[in-house]
Amino acid sequence: MEETVLNLIMHTGEARMYAAEAISSAKSNDYIKAKKLIQKANEELGYAHNSQSSIIQGEKEKENNEISLLLMHGEDHLMTVMLFIDIAREIVEVYEKFSNI
Repeated sequence: MEETVLNLIMHTGEARMYAAEAISSAKSNDYIKAKKLIQKANEELGYAHNSQSSIIQGEKEKENNEISLLLMHGEDHLMTVMLFIDIAREIVEVYEKFSNI
């Protein structure tokens, strides 16, 4: 399970990085790049979600309710990055909208 949690953390980190780069691209008026980076962030989020699903499935099969600090950290990353991507998407849209005024 530890390896799966580390994959969760790794992919959420990548997703966060892409979302932050998307905001920077929008600041530079490169909206096409920004939207592609949001897509990449969502792809990484998908990989992270797959890791989470694997952990949940493993718990279901083994009926093991062991909660570790590493797992809590991974789940915290996942929820935070999900929110950050949503906010980044909105920021990109706002930059694009106001650039056309």
